[in-house]
Amino acid sequence: MLVNGASGRMGKTAVMAIRQDSTFELAGETDSTDDLKQAIHTNRADVVVDFTNASVVFENSKTIIEQGAHPVIGTSGLLPDQIKELQEICTKKQLGGIIAPNFCISALLMMRFAEQAAQYFSEVEIIETHHEKKLDAPSGTAIKTAEMIAGARKTNPQPKKIHETLAGARGACKDKIPIHSLRLPGFLAKQEVIFGHLGGNLVIAHETIDREAFMPGVLLACKKVMALKKLIYGLESLLI
Repeated sequence: MLVNGASGRMGKTAVMAIRQDSTFELAGETDSTDDLKQAIHTNRADVVVDFTNASVVFENSKTIIEQGAHPVIGTSGLLPDQIKELQEICTKKQLGGIIAPNFCISALLMMRFAEQAAQYFSEVEIIETHHEKKLDAPSGTAIKTAEMIAGARKTNPQPKKIHETLAGARGACKDKIPIHSLRLPGFLAKQEVIFGHLGGNLVIAHETIDREAFMPGVLLACKKVMALKKLIYGLESLLI
């Protein structure tokens, strides 16, 4: 197994977790100064975990797949067309992999609970907060949550005629769901899914305070991809 982006905060945590799990053997560590293709070949890596950044994740993912290694992609920033292209390549190669907007098991449960609530409440907004060094917005978790909610809705939300006195005041919009992104020091990752209904509201929230919270999901993904024959989007599909 190889960790790409091993010098970053998530990469370092992943390296430590893999070393502490007797199931795996850490074959190598790479970062932006290394030749990823050559590293995969030299180390004979069968799984590559990628924690890099949005500007290089698509090319990294293609390199991993082209070398026949199973991709475990934790880097956010992949566009829908890029995800589709990577999935098509994996399907042709019968190669298992995963793109995970979030590896935290409790965050995945938050997303699943929001999906269930969407069957009853159509009016919803998402507020996601991350540390100030996260470069992309909205987060992959927020986008995935919105997709899950939209897929579970039985009725569409009521159209709202709201005049923005400042452009962007209502946030971004994904599948008719407003998403508000905060980037502040003192946070790691937090998301609130707020459903409004007549006479009350429902708030489903999750906050990660340490990167170790992601590691059980990372290790689970590394184990599961070996048996897959396609690239899946979202770790929640692997939860029993």
